[in-house]
Amino acid sequence: MKIEQIYTGCLAQGAYYISSGGEAAIIDPLRETQPYLNRLKEDKVQLKYIFETHFHADFVSGHLDLSDKTGASIVYGPTANPEFDAIIAEDNQIFEIGNVKIKVLHTPGHTLESSCYLLMDENGIETALFSGDTLFLGDVGRPDLAQKAANMSQEDLAGLLYDSLYRKILPLHDNITVYPAHGAGSACGKNMQKETVDTLGNQKRTNYALNQKSKERFIKEVTDGLLPPPPYFGMNVMMNKKGYNSFDEVLSQGLHALSPEQFEEIADASGALILDVRSNHTFAKGFIPQAVNIGLDGDFAPWVGALIADVNQPILLVTEKGSEEEVVTRLSRVGFDVILGFLEGGFEAWETSGKETDRVKRISAEQFEAEIKGKEVKIIDIRKESEYNAEHIDKAYNKPLAYINDWIYAIQPEEHFYMHCGSGYRSTMAASILQARGYRNFTEIEGGFKAIASTDVPKSDFVCQNKIVNE
Repeated sequence: MKIEQIYTGCLAQGAYYISSGGEAAIIDPLRETQPYLNRLKEDKVQLKYIFETHFHADFVSGHLDLSDKTGASIVYGPTANPEFDAIIAEDNQIFEIGNVKIKVLHTPGHTLESSCYLLMDENGIETALFSGDTLFLGDVGRPDLAQKAANMSQEDLAGLLYDSLYRKILPLHDNITVYPAHGAGSACGKNMQKETVDTLGNQKRTNYALNQKSKERFIKEVTDGLLPPPPYFGMNVMMNKKGYNSFDEVLSQGLHALSPEQFEEIADASGALILDVRSNHTFAKGFIPQAVNIGLDGDFAPWVGALIADVNQPILLVTEKGSEEEVVTRLSRVGFDVILGFLEGGFEAWETSGKETDRVKRISAEQFEAEIKGKEVKIIDIRKESEYNAEHIDKAYNKPLAYINDWIYAIQPEEHFYMHCGSGYRSTMAASILQARGYRNFTEIEGGFKAIASTDVPKSDFVCQNKIVNE
């Protein structure tokens, strides 16, 4: 028997490959299928089942393409209703893969169809739990994502989640290995550990959600402090449930090379968003006017989902040479399939052609310190609230990047402000969005709070009023 966790850091997502006796199963595969096909070929095994723990919200699964290419059956837990052929398993139904067995444990709460898969080895011993978004390490799945579809409140779903965990998961043996669908950094939970594998016994001891004295207390703790889900989540659910274009088609279209003239013509005619994925340092020095920067060198796909939101938005790409396929692949993982092509030769080709360019007004932390000394200035900190609360520039306002589409309209265009994040990655995104919408009266700080921390700029952990309008 072989169990392999295939972890994708950009999405904080874990897929799983299991093989035994010439057969294999894959749990929660990513969009691109070739890595799985390679494993099957190397191990000389036949893919028998593709298990889905639920209809994922934060990424588009590769179940349909993988089934088409291998003939493997797609399996969901009870109550799932996909619009394609799939096995809808019964609770406690057992599936055989070579010499091992997988038992379906229906564990509603995160969603109504959510299920865990319990692996029994060649000797019938319960060995591993593939817990999906029901049980994370240090946390449990958020119960607010499916409430509209289920016509239930998040408290109702949290109550179902409590029953699933306390009646079906906690009674299992402590030695069972837990393989969750996500780790720290995913928006599907709020308190996940950085580890990606643990024993169930350790989770029973350390996971706050598994140590509540009552169902009522569990509901309160699990629902407290949930941030609004990213807007693309619902669209990804629909793609996973209804179907989508094959990854091969998306990749072929996205890898269409465009000259600067073709690129400009398509941008003008289509209303496409120009997405520049170069590093924040490179982008700030020069870019195509109206381009939005989301650097490939950070949490790229989740930020695309959070900031662009609509998966049907046509996109034109500006990339570093040679990274085009990786960019298209990572966009497709979160459902952004309408990629019209990329700028051949990158920004350098655009610049060489003599076309108009733009840049971000960016200064060093040391220059920032000198400019604000003894002055009353407006400073916007776009880090997460938790980062801001830990320490921030005295009198700075906290406006997290994730909510820029809400707070941008409160900015007074005539009033200058300084803006920073933690390192410069997020503030350059914000700067590009601001400039694309006509806001230019600001200065971005290179290196973010990390660089500012080494200066004598006054800092505080006092939380000031979150307003950016004139007081």
